[in-house]
Amino acid sequence: MVPGITNTGGSADAPDGPVATQLRKGVLEYCVLALLRDGPRYGVELLQELGRYPMLATSQGTIYPLLSRLRRAGLADTFLRDSASGPSRRYYTLTDAGREALQEFAALWPAFRETVDHVLDLGENP
Repeated sequence: MVPGITNTGGSADAPDGPVATQLRKGVLEYCVLALLRDGPRYGVELLQELGRYPMLATSQGTIYPLLSRLRRAGLADTFLRDSASGPSRRYYTLTDAGREALQEFAALWPAFRETVDHVLDLGENP
């Protein structure tokens, strides 16, 4: 466990605390867009896929409002598809604007990550 980070259930590898929460909030939208890049997915499917990565694991209370924001912003679209195991499922797809936003994030992310790493390293080498 990382000092100063608590785990409030879930996987022992999943840090949970104010820092982890803020980092997750900052990138979760783009991770969802990336998951939609390969084709339509429904909410529970997205939750399961994110749950494969402890740092990105989230809840229905987070994912569904995020999906609504993506739809309202024109980054994702939805459609209903019949389900063999119950009611129809709402699937989310990436729009052209969503694909552009994801490409912009992917282009900026390496430099952003490198800059943060550099600033963090400055503190270790006085």
